[in-house]
Amino acid sequence: MGLYAAARRLGRVEALDRAAGPLASAVTRVVRPGPLKDALTGAWLGHPLHPLLTDIPIGSFTSATVLDVLGGARSAPAADTLVAIGLAAAVPTALAGATDWSDTYGDDQRIGVVHAVANTVGLGCYALSLAARRRGARGAATAWGLAGMSSMTVGGHLGGFLGYSRGVGVNHTFLDEPPQDWTAVMADGELADGQPAPAWAGRTPILLYRSGSTIEAIAARCSHAGGPLDEGTVDTSACTVECPWHHSVFRLTDGGVVHGPASTPQPAYDARVTGGRIEVRERR
Repeated sequence: MGLYAAARRLGRVEALDRAAGPLASAVTRVVRPGPLKDALTGAWLGHPLHPLLTDIPIGSFTSATVLDVLGGARSAPAADTLVAIGLAAAVPTALAGATDWSDTYGDDQRIGVVHAVANTVGLGCYALSLAARRRGARGAATAWGLAGMSSMTVGGHLGGFLGYSRGVGVNHTFLDEPPQDWTAVMADGELADGQPAPAWAGRTPILLYRSGSTIEAIAARCSHAGGPLDEGTVDTSACTVECPWHHSVFRLTDGGVVHGPASTPQPAYDARVTGGRIEVRERR
């Protein structure tokens, strides 16, 4: 059985729900919609924050392990410092990852909880490694570091599987084909004032919204997880729409992210009425 098949089978282990469900609920109670969640999901960044933060602990731990094995006594202080940096950087990294994971379901949530456990075990090993370093027990420090690296390699594999094979955290509007030229999508009389409405430009779903004489148009598929924005809640005073799935909020005027968990803005479209038909094209 290959690694891909093993990860898929892990997602089907329903017994993991007994741990995953309560943990996800606990995270959502602590990290509620608002500034903290926006910061941890990367709403301000334009893409998820967690993958960016992982570079620091992974790089620090890997470098420390290499120095432990190959560097000799002269490199010991540097290796010790790197382990300490890795442990400190793991805290915000784990918080960002837990926030993203709390909005997953089913197979993804089950795989994610094992990903978290493997990384937590790895961090525990590196904490024991740091304690051994402070006692001067270099052999034990190296052994604990190697154990930590092994466990975190498992966690890294599962994290990569979630991102690259399962599509967790990717931009769900990436494969949309926005019209480059003006394309008719709806009769003008079918779009009521103040009510979001779905339309299609070829195979690309569009959300239309009329406010008086102005028509706004953004991608109808939520960039976070593909939720249907046309079924979302519109705030007419702020001219925003809230996704019904995970409550990401986007500006209808330009698709910008107001609140996460979404981190990627919605593609926005120019809109006009010609000959009684609403036409849209990709905003340039």
